[in-house]
Amino acid sequence: MKAIQPNHIQQYLDSHVATPLFVHVETTNGAYATHNDPDFHNAGMFIRNAKIEYSIGQIKGNGPYRVGLKLNHGWLYVEGLTDFEVHGEQLLLAGHDRLGRLACALHIDVKPLPQGASEVENQ
Repeated sequence: MKAIQPNHIQQYLDSHVATPLFVHVETTNGAYATHNDPDFHNAGMFIRNAKIEYSIGQIKGNGPYRVGLKLNHGWLYVEGLTDFEVHGEQLLLAGHDRLGRLACALHIDVKPLPQGASEVENQ
């Protein structure tokens, strides 16, 4: 992954307005937090292959960055993003803390994202 280049991300977002997309969104303060402090409240969020279309897509901030997507009935918003990769129509944004641990992710593609083994096991 490379450090986010806001102009590249904004170009991707602008070129996918009103396009049916699939998203993966994840946030976590990580199970590693409870290893250091057993009283720490671990929290996270995970959604995969939600089908969306947005009318506005924006990247804001000076790093870490935030991305907001204006949906028909609200917003999808991810904050704390630091790194990215683009593979064709697929955009992967991630936020890593100072130790390199994943804090958040936003993955966007025009086709459904692959199901992981852990997802199948949890069904």
